[in-house]
Amino acid sequence: MARFRYSMQSILNIKLKMETQAKQEFSAARAALDEEEERLQALFARKAGYEEEAEGLLAGILDLRAIEENKMAMVCMDNYIAEQRIQVTRAEQKLEQARERLTEVMMERKTHETLKEKAFQQFLMDEKRQESKEIDELTSYTYGQKRKGSGGSVPA
Repeated sequence: MARFRYSMQSILNIKLKMETQAKQEFSAARAALDEEEERLQALFARKAGYEEEAEGLLAGILDLRAIEENKMAMVCMDNYIAEQRIQVTRAEQKLEQARERLTEVMMERKTHETLKEKAFQQFLMDEKRQESKEIDELTSYTYGQKRKGSGGSVPA
């Protein structure tokens, strides 16, 4: 039996490498998004600390300078939170782009694997056909040899 050789195997190998790379890019984008979300949560926690501090400052002896500094810190935290939300949105967009690329590359790879499977099935059918032809030729040859050996007359 002949050996199956897929003519576009090199392309399939490249598609597999591209898929691996796209998976790594997706994973990196996911990690970046997680990191940005953690930073946002840390900013919210910090702001909550300032809010608790403000309640404490207003409950005891009033220190106007400390109250003003606390207000400024909360305003800064609001700005940091707004900026961090933008960063989270950007990271989400990058993650979505990586997901789309990964999906596209996976579809291309699956297409090539399907083509390879079809080529293999065609190869098997061709091999069966060739084997059947060889068996028919062998049978015809054997039958012809038996007829020659029996005197050459054809029974009717």
